[in-house]
Amino acid sequence: MTDTEAVQLPDRLSIEPSSPYYNEDILTLDVGIRFKGQEKTNVIEYCVSEGWIRVAAGNAKDRHGNQLAIKVHGPVEPYVRPRQ
Repeated sequence: MTDTEAVQLPDRLSIEPSSPYYNEDILTLDVGIRFKGQEKTNVIEYCVSEGWIRVAAGNAKDRHGNQLAIKVHGPVEPYVRPRQ
């Protein structure tokens, strides 16, 4: 068994350090997201049990300088990308 097979990915994960769902140890494993069968590269946060992802809305920022995001509902499949 490899290191990537032994990892249990959380139900909810965010790339924003200010979020309570941020986990730097998990993010260093290069987590990928399949949403409705397609790989997404602009995911800010996901929740498997509730079936949604938050994706970046272009280069738009809010008044505090944070990335604007859109929540989209559907089947979410997180996985660890294999190291090359």
